[in-house]
Amino acid sequence: MEKRDVMQDIMDIAGDGKRFAYVRSFGCQLNVSDGEKIKGLLKQIGYSFTENEHEADIIILNTCAVRESAEDRVFGIIGSMKKLKEEKPSLIIGIAGCMTAQEHIAEKIKKSYPQVDFVMGTSAINALPSLLLDCLRGKKFSADTKEYDDFSEHMEQVRESNFKASVPIMFGCNNFCTYCIVPYVRGRERSRRPEDIISEVRQLVSDGYKEIMLLGQNVNSYGKDLENGMNFPALLRELNEIDGDFVIRFMSSHPKDASCELIDTIFSCEKVAKHLHLPVQSGSNSVLDRMNRRYTVEKYLETVDYIRAKDPDFSLTTDLIVGFPNETDEEFRATLDLIKKVRYDNIYSFIYSKRSGTKASEIDDKIPEEVKSLRMRELLEVQREISTENYKRFIGRKMRVLVDGVSKKREGYVTGKSDEFIIVEFEGNKSLIGKFVQTEITGSMNWAVIGRKL
Repeated sequence: MEKRDVMQDIMDIAGDGKRFAYVRSFGCQLNVSDGEKIKGLLKQIGYSFTENEHEADIIILNTCAVRESAEDRVFGIIGSMKKLKEEKPSLIIGIAGCMTAQEHIAEKIKKSYPQVDFVMGTSAINALPSLLLDCLRGKKFSADTKEYDDFSEHMEQVRESNFKASVPIMFGCNNFCTYCIVPYVRGRERSRRPEDIISEVRQLVSDGYKEIMLLGQNVNSYGKDLENGMNFPALLRELNEIDGDFVIRFMSSHPKDASCELIDTIFSCEKVAKHLHLPVQSGSNSVLDRMNRRYTVEKYLETVDYIRAKDPDFSLTTDLIVGFPNETDEEFRATLDLIKKVRYDNIYSFIYSKRSGTKASEIDDKIPEEVKSLRMRELLEVQREISTENYKRFIGRKMRVLVDGVSKKREGYVTGKSDEFIIVEFEGNKSLIGKFVQTEITGSMNWAVIGRKL
């Protein structure tokens, strides 16, 4: 049956009354983008949206599976919805996202949570109308967790922002880092056609979007599965040629694919943000080997040196895992040495969390949790000192800022990010949100800089 026929059948069964949907996405920005597509389909069917689950006629939880704690949290939420279903038997509850891509999880939901009406895999968003129609026709439980190559091109999205847009350019991952579940729940790398990406970005810019965030589990390996020879730097150069005033960002990058061509492209394209998020995860070669990261600290530093040779002030951020199974004190000290050498503007650090289904989860870890916590505190203190000193370099400089909200710390101030991905706060009001503003930096802290509007 054609999708439009399915949608018409849904509307015929559901009637003409007002229907409300509650969609909640967990985890990464790719998940948020998937949630926007789910909302787009629901809007086409005739649903409006609510932030109050008690008002909803359909609830969809778009889940994350990166950490077991995230799964436990979702199971707690699903359990609490049993009462909602009892109070409103017509309520439809669906579970989507990375959790459902795991066969044992989908089976657990079916057996243990009868309040759930359907589950939907990460690449099965187009199946939502059919799943919903099954529910409306009285089917007790429906599921579609197959892996599709269909990227849902031309699907309407209900975006969370009217000036910042996320654009997935590829899906899946081939790296199989030993701590990561993503290749098992998102599948192998699959790149979208460049013409579809370029068309989407051109339309977004025409619609007034100011920030385009290109997304992929390993965004800079884009194009390796394409036959047309288009790689990620070439895609950036094509997008940079689109007319309009906007900034291009991307995440997440893998250091093994951070080529000199990519770095040269960042510097040569005026619309590509002068910032690179380059997750190193550890400063120890032995830990990197156990993580299956497929680069060494020395190779990583060659990339950093290439960047710094072009611009010593170039903005770098990273991800770090503290307490990988059996991490020694010497291995942890190597990570401290690395961040002192690279001097990141910011880091995103995590204490290792065991993830069932990954190779690392099979390791008998003998490092006590309190040791890991102490290491994390030390790491954060070292980075705090680096950031405090780093941000002083911006004082007296002019920075273009895309304003994205009001300051939570200073009344009468707004906040946004510069092209260097630095948080800037300055005096202003809500009318500036969604606009580029030129500022002069007058002060710095360990997490942001203070400016004045020019």
